[in-house]
Amino acid sequence: MGIGRYALNSVWIALLVTALSLLFNTLAGYAFAKLAFRGRERLFQTLLGALVIPAQVAMMPLFLLLKEMGLVNSLGGVVVPAMASVFGIFLVRQYTRGIPDELIEAARIDGAGEFRIFWQIVLPLLKPVLVTLATFTFLGSWNDFMWPLIVLSDSGLHTLPVALSNLAREHVQDSELMMAGSVLTVLPVLLLFLALQRYYLQGLLLGSVKG
Repeated sequence: MGIGRYALNSVWIALLVTALSLLFNTLAGYAFAKLAFRGRERLFQTLLGALVIPAQVAMMPLFLLLKEMGLVNSLGGVVVPAMASVFGIFLVRQYTRGIPDELIEAARIDGAGEFRIFWQIVLPLLKPVLVTLATFTFLGSWNDFMWPLIVLSDSGLHTLPVALSNLAREHVQDSELMMAGSVLTVLPVLLLFLALQRYYLQGLLLGSVKG
């Protein structure tokens, strides 16, 4: 099977993870920052506590859960666990807290619903942090090796890092093939960073000032 097939698997997974992660992390981050609901602070503190738990500890329970859901050995098994992250929620929440409450309250007084406020007022202001989060998420998904190796047993579903690891053992003397695989691994990352560099750096600088 050509190495391009594995690259295509990685592209689809990285794009799906990035899109879904942006959706759920943004909605959750906005809710924790601007919406008042019972137990908000305690729930957020519980989420932050999960950051100290090593990812390796959760791999076995997560694998068993996905097995019960029938997602093992499918691209969904890689995408679903990455649809939201504590880090992403935290990043969006911290940035959203910098948006003046008066701006949102004025929209509510004018009769705008919560969805309209989020879509037309809040979301455009979150562009720098969303680009930063998208970059982190895409790179993390693209370079992920351990979880796809665990959950994908079918070689046809392997991502590029897993496939390159297998090729390194099978074709250790084939330097041309390994170089082609290395270029495919690095090229999307380089292009993404160059395309989003201005927004990425802006998001990091604004986030450091707000912190």
